[in-house]
Amino acid sequence: MSSEVHTEVNAAATVARGPYNAAVDLLFSNLHANRGQKIAICDDAGEYSYAELARRVQRFSRALSSLGIEREQRILLCLTDSIDFPTAFLGAIYAGVVPVPVNTLLMPADYEFMLDDSRARLVVISAGLLPAFEASLKKRVNLHIFVSGEASTSYRPFSDLLAGEPMVAAANTHADEPCFWLYSSGSTGVPKGTIHAHRSAMLTASLYAHAVLGMQENDVVFSAAKLFFAYGLGNSLTFPLSVGATAILVAERPTPACVARVLKTHQPTIFCGVPTLYNAMLASPELPERRQKRLRLCISAGEALPQQTAARWKAHFGVDILDGLGSTEMLHIFLSNRPGDVRLGSTGLPVPGYDIRLVDEQGAPVRQGEIGELQVHGPTSAIGYWNNRERSQETFLGPWTRSGDKYFQDPEGYFVYCGRTDDMLKVGGIYVAPFEVEAALGAHEKVLEAAVVGHPDEAGLIKPKAFIVLRAGVDPSETLVGELQAFVRTRLAAYKYPRWIEFMPELPKTATGKIQRYKLRDSKR
Repeated sequence: MSSEVHTEVNAAATVARGPYNAAVDLLFSNLHANRGQKIAICDDAGEYSYAELARRVQRFSRALSSLGIEREQRILLCLTDSIDFPTAFLGAIYAGVVPVPVNTLLMPADYEFMLDDSRARLVVISAGLLPAFEASLKKRVNLHIFVSGEASTSYRPFSDLLAGEPMVAAANTHADEPCFWLYSSGSTGVPKGTIHAHRSAMLTASLYAHAVLGMQENDVVFSAAKLFFAYGLGNSLTFPLSVGATAILVAERPTPACVARVLKTHQPTIFCGVPTLYNAMLASPELPERRQKRLRLCISAGEALPQQTAARWKAHFGVDILDGLGSTEMLHIFLSNRPGDVRLGSTGLPVPGYDIRLVDEQGAPVRQGEIGELQVHGPTSAIGYWNNRERSQETFLGPWTRSGDKYFQDPEGYFVYCGRTDDMLKVGGIYVAPFEVEAALGAHEKVLEAAVVGHPDEAGLIKPKAFIVLRAGVDPSETLVGELQAFVRTRLAAYKYPRWIEFMPELPKTATGKIQRYKLRDSKR
């Protein structure tokens, strides 16, 4: 059986080439469908109808023009999740300006790099994030600076941008021209400005949100993944707006307590999380009871979902978690489990409209059941990386995009995650997938989280080493180390068990919840 899987694009999902503005399609189509008074966004401050959001978007667009911000120039958005994010993001796109949302949890040096790299003409920053920008802003006399939220500051408030008249006519943009950027997480190096075209946002909605999730106008969507993250941008903005649904935006960090409160008070029908959060919620005393929620569907991405986490969640809530794989380069999920077709321990099948192949180190297709690098071909691939020709050529191989993930296909064709390409281990000449060992450790009742990396033994040969976070009330000990090693050996081939185990209070992670295994590999422990 071939490791390349082809799927057909739904004709309804095709965005026409030529003149096309993503903001018009996503937002103003709802006004034409008589949804003007329907709630589009609910944030910490209140509710906003589709008509109100449209007015805000058009006023922001006019303000950009008044400030001399021209088509295709960039503006930087460092905003927590609130109505101001979709206002600025869609308002820029409406005007033909390119918004660049950035991670709200970075260091001053990261923002300095992104301001320089993007050549942003204007920046909108949430008030609480200003300290990380102060040094950079003082150097830039020609940068327009606006602050969202209450703050004692000399900078102009974001509300000033919404005080004027609306821009009636949207920019006559092209479906294939740059629409917005998303910076990669930079977990393995310098962040890369990933350029997406106008046509891609609605395509992700048509191919995944509509065709796989069956999202509808009466859905209420809450994403713990924030809007600056490609996954969160689709969940909280593109997808609900594409069908006239309602999105719940929360500025605070998505702790188990925060998510539990939102599930109880706002009663979302669709919840989008990451494996780390699902696991933490299951261990939290704040976990809502089944009767306290209205969920019909849950989604997971960012990292592979452990089988035991998915099973425990389904047992508690009676709702499946659909594990999926996406990337900043492809904008959203292109490989996923389906409602009614969840294969625990797998990432499912290709989303209709995407082709997937698994290749070896020489680029040749691997045989059924063999581990290979996953590459994807689909209509939402990024245009490329800004100012980074070398990395663009490494990642975008003609119509194919390298994911950097290792997978194999089971006998029924479902794709099973093995780990990131850089994280794979060879023990005795045989590939060992860190995720497989982590999943085995995670099945132990005393383990909350685990991360596995390669570590040299006395002879310099690479063997698995595990870093483990224990459940509350469990004390680490040498006896427990032996217990966990023996536990793994009952589940996996003997050569895969972790030769060393180190207990940690928490694992290093990116702002989007991905475990930073390179930090564990590079530690001198």
